[in-house]
Amino acid sequence: MASAPRNTPTKKSRPAARAAAPAKPRAKKPPGTAHTPRSHHYHVYVIELSDEVWNAGRFRRANPDYQLGQPFVYVGMTGLDPDVRFDKHKAGIQSNVYVLKHGIRLLPGLYRMYNPMPYEGARDMEVELGIALRELGYGVWQA
Repeated sequence: MASAPRNTPTKKSRPAARAAAPAKPRAKKPPGTAHTPRSHHYHVYVIELSDEVWNAGRFRRANPDYQLGQPFVYVGMTGLDPDVRFDKHKAGIQSNVYVLKHGIRLLPGLYRMYNPMPYEGARDMEVELGIALRELGYGVWQA
């Protein structure tokens, strides 16, 4: 028994149909942002701490050269976006006690130019940034 031919497109006609459809434009990266390797996803970050942190003896002992009027900060590094990491600190998830109790906000002007970077670079930059801020008279805590 002979069957009637089907009116469905064949496999050969599908690529032609796709080729005829307009391609979606690809999202462009903002100017000045180059492709960063996947391994360069670590960040250093700086969180402003409230003045009340100065009441903690351990914090005071770690900052003998603090200059009155300078900010108190926490310097850290993360594989996450600094905003996400700050939110985790404030939620008590792998949080530093000083950030949990006294963290006010991120200070991106002090760290944005360094990010992102490889793990080794972030690890070293966290220490260097803490030292540089201490030399400026900041009260600094690092994990």
